Amino acid sequence: MHNSTMRQGFIPPYILDRIINNGSAWQRERAMETLAQVRALLPNPGPPNRQPAVSVLPERGRPGEPRRSIHDAAQQMLLPGVLARIEGQPLVGDAAVDEAYDALGKTLACFWQVFGRDSIDNHGFPLIGTVHYGVGYENAFWNGAQMVFGDGDGEIFNRFTLSLDVVAHELAHGIIESEAGLLYLNQSGALNESISDVFGVLVRQFSLNQTAQQADWLIGAELLTDRVNGTALRSMANPGSAYDDPLLGKDPQPAHMRDFIDTRDDNGGVHLNSGIPNRAFYLAAQAIGGYAWDKAGHIWYDTLCDRRLANDADFAVFAGLTVDNAATRFGSGSGEVQAVRQAWTDVGVPVP
Repeated sequence: MHNSTMRQGFIPPYILDRIINNGSAWQRERAMETLAQVRALLPNPGPPNRQPAVSVLPERGRPGEPRRSIHDAAQQMLLPGVLARIEGQPLVGDAAVDEAYDALGKTLACFWQVFGRDSIDNHGFPLIGTVHYGVGYENAFWNGAQMVFGDGDGEIFNRFTLSLDVVAHELAHGIIESEAGLLYLNQSGALNESISDVFGVLVRQFSLNQTAQQADWLIGAELLTDRVNGTALRSMANPGSAYDDPLLGKDPQPAHMRDFIDTRDDNGGVHLNSGIPNRAFYLAAQAIGGYAWDKAGHIWYDTLCDRRLANDADFAVFAGLTVDNAATRFGSGSGEVQAVRQAWTDVGVPVP
């Protein structure tokens, strides 16, 4: 039985459970170690207000300028590890170090250029990343002070720095903590996961200059090795279709409220039921057209920063606020408002 309020990092506990029950000895060992470690994480680590435990921080630059430092844990579980690359330094030749550095930069660039947000806390918070965390560690997480990336077991999961949307997803948890502090439980927790997925795909689409129509709407596509029968960890376009594998099972995400999963596992199904608001965002972005970050992304970002968004908000409350914010930004009779309202209706969430 899982502690009902633990923050799990990117890989949901039900996937780690499947590996523990069905995997090889090596896979089971890696999954058990990962699961034991994530149980120690705080469910809501709080806004990024404590300085990371590092002696060297990049200089404070102009607003919007990144302040990145990447550390190497060298297969230990000690943070932050040895400094491997700091802001402004060239490539170091360690793929995980360089991927983490680039992904943090692309995430910051998207938030600054699209939303005018200066790092996680909007005040230039320095971005610390640690790579090579643990042995074959099967997760990535934000702990309230920094990002942490495992290398994966090499059989089911590749290294976690490979996927830009996973990096952006985890950083987005820090932004959510900073703004709404959505409780990591039940529907508010599923919203927390979904909003992180939304910003994960937006960062990826922005960096690739893809329209809503061109994008694949997959989360974590680079994480699964060739041995897994699947395309990604999640699909925002078609929740429940990302993988169907003998070891991992079938992607269990619902795409509509009629299939909402009532469970005490996974903090009340936060990684499961997030499929419903994920599909709503996808439908809204498709209906609006163009670049998803231009309009739909702004509506979701405005809603996240809306002081009326309570930390225990459910889907219906959040849906209502997205319609309000669409009206504020684009006008009450606008196509954007219609698209957002219809998207929530199509996934069975009543809009107040």
